[in-house]
Amino acid sequence: MQSFELADIGRALRQNDQYRPLLNYDDSDNDDCTGGGGFGGTNVHRGRSSIFAAEQTRQEMGCLSVTNSLVIVPHDRYYALERFGRFTQMLPPGLSFTSLDCLGCCVSLRSISSRIMQLIVEVNTKTKDHVFVTAKIAVQKSVLPEGVVDAMYKLTDVHAQVESYVSDVVRSTLPQMTLFEVFEKKDHVSDAVLRHLTTEMRAYGFQIHRALVVDISPDIQVVHAMNEISVQSYLRDAAIYEAEGEKIRLIRAAEGAADTAQLYGEGVARQRKAIIEGLKASIMHGGEGTKLLSTEELCNLLVITQYFESIREIAERSAGSLVFLPHDPGAVGAAYAEVYQGLQMGRAPGQAKMA
Repeated sequence: MQSFELADIGRALRQNDQYRPLLNYDDSDNDDCTGGGGFGGTNVHRGRSSIFAAEQTRQEMGCLSVTNSLVIVPHDRYYALERFGRFTQMLPPGLSFTSLDCLGCCVSLRSISSRIMQLIVEVNTKTKDHVFVTAKIAVQKSVLPEGVVDAMYKLTDVHAQVESYVSDVVRSTLPQMTLFEVFEKKDHVSDAVLRHLTTEMRAYGFQIHRALVVDISPDIQVVHAMNEISVQSYLRDAAIYEAEGEKIRLIRAAEGAADTAQLYGEGVARQRKAIIEGLKASIMHGGEGTKLLSTEELCNLLVITQYFESIREIAERSAGSLVFLPHDPGAVGAAYAEVYQGLQMGRAPGQAKMA
């Protein structure tokens, strides 16, 4: 009778796609049950397939190549003992003796990870304002210690089940929100997914720790439009603030100019009053031979004084400008005559009769 080695059996089973996910066999590794990735080893495929294999139920082998009587159970996995295909008990971590077995015909082993695993689910849906977005949900789950049997034997594909539940919740929640509300209320979506998954997956022996909305990606044109809306809003606010500042500057400048003019007028009035008081004092305190000045002569004196004051101010404020004025003694008399004539013409008829 032709004898077959365990490695030959492994190669034969490996060629059948039906047993490949359960055996978790890697072509690049040795055909050694105690090696890093041989038939029934603990190593899994790298990348996403590696994570998938670590989470799913898989068949295990014992320490010896010809029997499953002795098995080493790692601390991060749950091992189920099956006799002739029927579940018997769970094995504790460490070295365990199952029962008498020959080439795995009597005793078989099945395991599942006890670690917290994370599953990324991407869901495409539409918001209330008709914007299509892609929501990326990170679901963190683990096997309940009291639900290991359900986790091993009830579900064929845990990932597909979780994706179905997450897609159902997200596609029923996001269409009730606008795009801005989706970004503002991510916690609302997370809580809805967590509540639904916790209730549904507990029946299959899984505990849901967190459900996080890690990314919301609308179309790139929508992103540019949202950024443009924000930019225009900021520009509008900046223009409003700039106009308000310019308004305040103009008002303050006008108030300052009015106060300056008022103070200047009060200064001129006090100056003229002081001049008149000085003339009055010089006239009243004159000797007996002093001739009293008439009203017309006083006006002439005030006009001459104001004329020279004006000449001085023009010289001080000219700022380099050249101004030609008819400055001679006759000009003073002509200026007085023009001012006096203007005052006479501007007087009211009633006041002229009283004069």
